[in-house]
Formats: sequence, C-alpha cells, structure tokens
Amino acid sequence: MLPKLTVWYNTKCPICDGGIDWQRNRLLRAVQADAIEFHDINLEPGALSRFGADIEAVRRRLYGLDANGHLFIGADCAIEIWRRTPGDRWLASLLGFPVMRHVARFIYDRFASLLYAWNRRKGHW
Repeated sequence: MLPKLTVWYNTKCPICDGGIDWQRNRLLRAVQADAIEFHDINLEPGALSRFGADIEAVRRRLYGLDANGHLFIGADCAIEIWRRTPGDRWLASLLGFPVMRHVARFIYDRFASLLYAWNRRKGHW
C-alpha cells in the first residue's frame, strides 16, 4: 500500500481545477479510503513554505507530499497521483522509467509554464 498523498493545486485555474476534479472522480475510492486528498493552495498559501514553495510555485506546478514526508513536484506529482488511480497505474509505471520520467518532466514543465502565463494574463488569481 502506498502512503497517503496530499496534493496542492490552484483551483482558480480552470484547467487545473477541471483536471483535478476529473481525477478526483476517478480516485473516489482512494479519496474515501483516505489514501489521497486534494487541497486548494489559495486557501493554504503557506502550506509548503517549509519546503521553500510559495503560492506562486504551486500555481505553476502540482505539489504532493506523502505521509513519509516525500515531496513530489510537477510531473513527479502527477505520476504519484496515477500510481493511486485505478486504471492509470500503467501510465505511472511507464512514465516512472528514468528516460521517460525526464521526457515527462520536460513536457510537463513547458505546459505548466504556458498555463501559468495564460492564467496570469486572464487574471485567474
């Protein structure tokens, strides 16, 4: 059994919020079993300050913290969510391979930067 994962994300971003809502519905049993939970960084801006992550960092990328104190950022957080999602574990396994993880991080970081810039232009804060 994987340790509980707590994920912080930006609910004011319509893309982020929609993606997490879709994922949460797929993870309903895991959420009900207290294996994963989602938090709005806008309601807890200092939640990850001990890791040097401010609200803008989380608006830019997903952040997850497991019960063992491991921090996952960006693509690594997405992979951890997929590890806990029935039907998506294969994706976590595939993207967990070292070469694939680097590719996933590169793609995620580029997309996240574009999405962050779009949200700032649209005033989704």
